[in-house]
Amino acid sequence: MNPIKQFEAERDQRIEQLGQDSEFREQSRSWLEQSMRRQYVYNFSWLGRPIIQNPIDMVAMQEIIWNVQPDLIIETGIAHGGSIIYSASLLELNAACGGNPDALVLGIDIDIRQHNKDAILQHPMARRIQMLEGSSVAPDIVQQVQDIARGKQRIVVFLDSNHTHEHVLAELQAYAPLVSKDSYCVVFDTFVEDVPADVFDNRPWQPGNSPKTAVHEYLKTHPEFVIDKSMHNKLQITVAPDGFLKRIQ
Repeated sequence: MNPIKQFEAERDQRIEQLGQDSEFREQSRSWLEQSMRRQYVYNFSWLGRPIIQNPIDMVAMQEIIWNVQPDLIIETGIAHGGSIIYSASLLELNAACGGNPDALVLGIDIDIRQHNKDAILQHPMARRIQMLEGSSVAPDIVQQVQDIARGKQRIVVFLDSNHTHEHVLAELQAYAPLVSKDSYCVVFDTFVEDVPADVFDNRPWQPGNSPKTAVHEYLKTHPEFVIDKSMHNKLQITVAPDGFLKRIQ
């Protein structure tokens, strides 16, 4: 067998076995819970801006962005800007390797604080970033996103704003249809469903009212998407179990 194909086959077998390893999965879930209780994901930055992401998930995001080679990445939730700068920097790498030189990240947030906005606009990656301020599910914002997405051939969506069932379901209804075939809509923080409610004191989301419940509700009537279980199986520690939605048709 070709050595590259052999390596890939061995990797795929390991990933499948990890998906069946209930003890390791529980250890990973428990570690994730404890890390969230300690605000672990707030400890990192990307190219100088805070990025509130699990580093393991960042590897998965990189794989998706490289494999899809998107013309547009739509992200709900901006916060300090690290995530949109991360995506923009990967689009810059894609372009350096022959990808779309005009690929763009579109970030949406209900409240872009001025000091964060200034830092993002002054960043070297700013030329690949566009921001919209307003609710991601407001009709005027959805319309602006649809207008920007028009004509783009390859689109990735990352949903990471308000994590209630109602809001995430509305985001899925608004933005998942924009995802191109063989690309992804990644719904972050689906793990809310899998940990005790007290992990999220003073937050409106909790088990039973979470991104994961919204994902499962959406998929009931949208067979064009499937949960890419291999992503969770290989990551194990991820804030997005059942949240890697791949468009298959």
